[in-house]
Amino acid sequence: MSDILNLTTELIRRASVTPEDGGCQALLAARLADAGFTIENLRYGEVDNLWATHGSAAPVLVFLGHTDVVPSGPEEQWTSPPFEPTIRDRHLYGRGAADMKSGVAAMCLALEEFVQRHPDHVGTIALLLTSDEEGPSIDGVRRVAEEFRRRGQGIDWCLVGEPSSQQRLGDLIRVGRRGSLHGQLRVRGVQGHVAYPEKALNPIHAAAAALAELVATRWDEGNAEFPPTSLQISNIHAGTGANNVIPGTLDVTFNFRFSTASTAATLREQVEACLKRHDLDFSIDWNLSGEAFLTGEGRLRNATIAAIESICAITPVASTGGGTSDGRFIAPLGAEVVELGPINETIHKIDECVSIEDLERLPGLYLDIAERLLA
Repeated sequence: MSDILNLTTELIRRASVTPEDGGCQALLAARLADAGFTIENLRYGEVDNLWATHGSAAPVLVFLGHTDVVPSGPEEQWTSPPFEPTIRDRHLYGRGAADMKSGVAAMCLALEEFVQRHPDHVGTIALLLTSDEEGPSIDGVRRVAEEFRRRGQGIDWCLVGEPSSQQRLGDLIRVGRRGSLHGQLRVRGVQGHVAYPEKALNPIHAAAAALAELVATRWDEGNAEFPPTSLQISNIHAGTGANNVIPGTLDVTFNFRFSTASTAATLREQVEACLKRHDLDFSIDWNLSGEAFLTGEGRLRNATIAAIESICAITPVASTGGGTSDGRFIAPLGAEVVELGPINETIHKIDECVSIEDLERLPGLYLDIAERLLA
């Protein structure tokens, strides 16, 4: 069994459902310490974070990943147990095989090989891992980034090992992400009997026009790298369950996925201005998952493309699509951020898997990128 296959299977065996790490980081830290890395464990609440560095000067290249996984779902629906890595048809199966224990294993091996080849490399090469990427993402990279900001820890380049590829390894890289802004709106009315509406105030009726206006609003036109900002209402709740009671409150959950043409601050202002125009008695709890960011032409993006062309013999598409990743917390530190990892077809699904052929090539991709930047 190859080193990458062996290490990936060892990680999959550890049932590290968010926020549990399951001993994954201890395994990786021991390997990297043996390779000469300085190890720092940053635990916040129930979340484990690993910061492993080799070198102490600029520029700083960070490989970023997570050791936590989503729940397996109904285990009886898996062809083989989700935390017993199994090889079938030249694929490795198990929860986290693609998202993202294969990427984490490949980054660890690439870093070991890099410092063996280049013990006196320029700058700093590092690995940052968290066990809180698939969860609320509060005590993971978000908290670590706050600590880095306090310390003055700079990051020039960040390569995120998230599964970015579509049909072939390396066919797509993420060079940015839309921002994500959540809103929890409460509109207050007056509860009463449906037969006496004059003695009540129905918050559903009161909010309907405002919600329609928000849904119809064109927030921006997007730009060359991003589609226009979108608003989606995901949940509406009101009432006691009785059919003869006018509800006293209306709760609405919604989300913005926004481009660099807007900011969280401007979107909040526009929403609240609309609700005030409609004379609603309301409150909103806002939660910003991350601002939009974009990595333009630069050394990291160019090195990643060159490595893919060399090893995979294809030129990747540069995309800003998809959801969010922990790169959103690193980009505000001034870093160029690019995401490159295995095919994402089966992530979060029953029978999640990664191609062994792709798995075997992944450490070489990461090593090539590191050598182009720091060797």
